[in-house]
Amino acid sequence: MFFEDFEYKGKVIPQCILGYGPFMAELYYGHRSRLYLDDLYNNPQNASEVIVEAYNQGVRAINLVNDSKLLEAYDIAVSEGCEMKVIATIGKSDVDYLNPNYEVAKEVDWDEDIELFSQYDCPLMIVDEFITDAYDWRLTSKILNGIKDAGSLSGLSTAFPSRTSDLLADNLDMDLFDFYMIPYNSLSYMMDISAFNASQRQEFIEKIVSLNKKIIATRILAAGVLKPKEAFTFYKNVDFVDAICMGVAKVEEAREDFELLKEY
Repeated sequence: MFFEDFEYKGKVIPQCILGYGPFMAELYYGHRSRLYLDDLYNNPQNASEVIVEAYNQGVRAINLVNDSKLLEAYDIAVSEGCEMKVIATIGKSDVDYLNPNYEVAKEVDWDEDIELFSQYDCPLMIVDEFITDAYDWRLTSKILNGIKDAGSLSGLSTAFPSRTSDLLADNLDMDLFDFYMIPYNSLSYMMDISAFNASQRQEFIEKIVSLNKKIIATRILAAGVLKPKEAFTFYKNVDFVDAICMGVAKVEEAREDFELLKEY
């Protein structure tokens, strides 16, 4: 499951994307963030070994942001023969995920990000969730146009897949983007949905499908709350998702998790 590529508008997109969350020691990992900071973010060599192992397990894409230590880790992996497509997140800032300041997020130098990732094998660039969810539609449109001008496919990321999805059609030219990255897991963890019974789940799916975009699901392990087997079993019955983005924090995790994913 999720180990094939698909072609869209002349670009090849791998279905399985290695996430950057652990490498960036994102705060939504709770107490593990401190461990990831020491073990991965401040040690690009360690991070590169995780990337290489993911590649060895068949993962052919990685989600990157414009961060010197993350890019150093990826460059080390590339020097060891790791050839991945880059799915770039454009406009990521240092805003605290747990207490975001959207005005600060909008000030990021997204032009620099587009220019940087245009130098990579980067078929897809996605606007960071803190910009999307700031609902400054003029700015979002400007970034999406910048991505298209650079020759990549464009997408949006959101931390609020229910609320943001309700706003898109009335506020944004839907032809400006092709992909939509959303958190999706069986617990509705890190989603703007208080409960997730069968009827609510179906209503949510219909909302997402109606947008007619390629869907990339992230936080499928609910930031580690779910065991991989639980998450992958849930995804056996998910048919509206085109690709997944999943982070792993250790070489052993990369080996075990991606080997397990192949069984589904």
